[in-house]
Amino acid sequence: MATFLGINLFALSGQLLVGLINGSFYALLSLGLAIIFGLLKIINFAQGAMYMLGAFAAFLALQYLGMNYWFALIFVPLAVGAVGILMERFLIRPIANEDHLYSLLLTFGFALVLQGLFTHWFGSSGLPYAIPDELKGGTRLPFMYLPNYRAWIIVASLIVCVGTWWMIEKTKLGAYLRAGTENPALMQAFGINVPLMVTLTFGFGVALAGFAGVMAAPVYSVSPEMGSNILIVVFAIVVIGGMGSIGGAILTGLAMGVVEGLTKYFYPEASTTVIFFVMVIVLLLKPAGLFGKEA
Repeated sequence: MATFLGINLFALSGQLLVGLINGSFYALLSLGLAIIFGLLKIINFAQGAMYMLGAFAAFLALQYLGMNYWFALIFVPLAVGAVGILMERFLIRPIANEDHLYSLLLTFGFALVLQGLFTHWFGSSGLPYAIPDELKGGTRLPFMYLPNYRAWIIVASLIVCVGTWWMIEKTKLGAYLRAGTENPALMQAFGINVPLMVTLTFGFGVALAGFAGVMAAPVYSVSPEMGSNILIVVFAIVVIGGMGSIGGAILTGLAMGVVEGLTKYFYPEASTTVIFFVMVIVLLLKPAGLFGKEA
């Protein structure tokens, strides 16, 4: 058993891996929330339900359509994004000029309805989704055994998160998105269809949750509660990083996953609350979040 200063390196490495995996999902979900709030000023409490919907869509596509994991990873986020587009067009847009609290309550109610329907149809027990054959097995490292699928989760989430950040912050499309939400009348005068841009942006933010749901299906059991269990943690991470900060959502999601993993090793009793403790400290010292801008 490898130890250093009384620390079991195998156990510590295992918890860090779990933390990185959780952090990967936190980063994807908080990134979607940050995009929707940062660009559209919509507080989407249905993001967890969209995560759950992505996992269930992958499960049902395999069971009834024979669609394997790799096809689901492409088509399920598109389908979940389409649900988000319909949601924005017919539920959120009619109250777009009202107080932000209305959209929060509406998306929260939509999430409860969706969770209730899936609980009625499939029950509350988890459903299994197999790891794809190409990613079974693992690699023996000096201080841990690294399953291939866990490594894939970390790499894939980093690629998607960094690619999304680059698209929004460094490309002309991202400039149009930011300008369209800050000064829609001016963008309309230049011939940009701002309502369509808003709808597609909301759909993209929701699609990120669907993508995370597909990747989570082989790791966690597919259940109606999986979205509600992670949503509050993700909102805390968005607050820590700074509401609307794209880069902050990614970095904070990964960092809080690691912090959670370290806490599970050194003080397991606090592992479920450490993120909220960090949130309280950050709000006291920097109310706008670590990467947020002061109003």
